[in-house]
Amino acid sequence: MSTSKIIGIVIAALVLFIGFASVFTVSERELAIKFRLGEIVKADYKPGIHVKMPLVNNVRKFDARILTLDARPANYLTKEKKNVNVDFFVKWRIKDVSAYYTSMSGNERTAADRIYTTINDGLRGEFSNRSIQEVISGERRHIMDNMTKIANAQLNRFGIEVVDVRVKRIDFTETISESVYQRMEAERTRVAKDLRSRGAEAAEKIRANADRQRTVILAKAYKQAQETRGDGDAKASEIYARAYKLNPEFFSFYRSLSAYRSSFQSKGDVLIIEPDSEFFEYFKKSNPARK
Repeated sequence: MSTSKIIGIVIAALVLFIGFASVFTVSERELAIKFRLGEIVKADYKPGIHVKMPLVNNVRKFDARILTLDARPANYLTKEKKNVNVDFFVKWRIKDVSAYYTSMSGNERTAADRIYTTINDGLRGEFSNRSIQEVISGERRHIMDNMTKIANAQLNRFGIEVVDVRVKRIDFTETISESVYQRMEAERTRVAKDLRSRGAEAAEKIRANADRQRTVILAKAYKQAQETRGDGDAKASEIYARAYKLNPEFFSFYRSLSAYRSSFQSKGDVLIIEPDSEFFEYFKKSNPARK
């Protein structure tokens, strides 16, 4: 190979190298800063292909997507001076890449520490002004929205935007948990006793009502039985009276037989009475009808 060809290849390779070194790309997920000898030249690049000067300019890229800071749990005091353990996370992104690089040296870990410190201090103030009940349920949403506004007011100058702050979990410390459990147990016990007393009261009312109804039913049944029995006796007396009027002699004889049957139901029955008593009237007469 001749010297001229070698020089041509070297020149072509050098041109290609300079060409590749003179362009850079920025994707939709990136933010880019172009430096000239360590000084920021430009930072508002749109996605696409851009030009730089080799060896003079260098480009540094950062993540433009929403990032997540999963913070370590921290203890906060509530308004009642109760200690709670709060686990939270923060959604954030780079809003101004120049300010972000200048203040944080482009270090994501440094930015995360700054965000954590800001949110941690803000949550401590928010929790100290509220009761346990408020931070758990009542004003939890308000606390998160308020913290997002406060954090942005403090972090915007660093080129950082806080998108959202969320509390994942709020736990009581062991002492507080025991106190809460005891209070819950006492409350449940009170409710159980109240329900039992109401149940006992209702049971007594049901028993009293049942006894009253039983007494009323028995009284009505006894009254109806007596009335029925009285009607039956009256009907029987009426029948007896009519029969007596039809044949008084036979009726008297029939009643005497009934009296004999009732008096001598077994062989051991003994009746002491005078022989000429009216009780033995039909024993004396062989033919009572011809008296």
